[in-house]
Amino acid sequence: MPLTELVMDRVVSAEARDRDEWSERLVAEVPGLLRYARTLVRDTEQAEDLVQDTVVRALEKAASFRSESLLRTWLHRILHNIAIDRGRKRREDSIDVSDDSLGRIELLWQDDRYTVDAAAVVEQAEAREHMQDALLRVPLIYRSTVVLHDVEGLTMTEVAEIQQIGLPAAKQRLRRGRMMLVSELNRPMPHLSRTEVPMRCWDARAKVSDYLDSELSLRDQGMLETHLATCPTCPPLYAGLVGVRDALGSRRDPDAVIPQRILDRIHAARS
Repeated sequence: MPLTELVMDRVVSAEARDRDEWSERLVAEVPGLLRYARTLVRDTEQAEDLVQDTVVRALEKAASFRSESLLRTWLHRILHNIAIDRGRKRREDSIDVSDDSLGRIELLWQDDRYTVDAAAVVEQAEAREHMQDALLRVPLIYRSTVVLHDVEGLTMTEVAEIQQIGLPAAKQRLRRGRMMLVSELNRPMPHLSRTEVPMRCWDARAKVSDYLDSELSLRDQGMLETHLATCPTCPPLYAGLVGVRDALGSRRDPDAVIPQRILDRIHAARS
């Protein structure tokens, strides 16, 4: 065989191997993309459409993928952007949240008398349909942050990269999203009386999200733990946050079935 033909044959073989490897890597990421998509939209068909469009765009932009970025981060960013664009066009979802809405949730949690029935919150969180309903009432940018971190296990640096925002802004979205979700899952209960405790309740509640992620200084950690040991209203809120985060983590479906149309789209790229 002439040298030029031999070289071309090897190039074609290498390209085929690259396409096969790319397809296999995409297939491996689909279950996580589906889990994420199902928390962003209201039905399975819409979620599968989101993932299929993500796969199509990833195949189109395969040459632009930079290996220094994690594939799952890149794919989740594509899906996130598609979901945001669709939500804005349809106006069916609250993509952005108004200052009034943010003010209400933070004023609620800033009230030292505010608390939740932690057992009821966790019970609701462990019921898949109740959790899904509560998630869909949290604005998308906050819901997305909570799901990416607490369900998919992405780091906050990866979440910030996906949402194309700074790390402090991503952490703020996580804190607010967790608070919103717990409040959505809470059944009304009477306010409890408050005794004098170290650290203001809002200061403690604003630090709980970082405490869950082991990101507090030893000093702040000690102050928060002392507060939780003596405050009558904050421990149920903390227990609600922990229970909801753990329930979100259990949403990973190890035997998730990848829809055939998505597999077909990926394998078609090999030809």
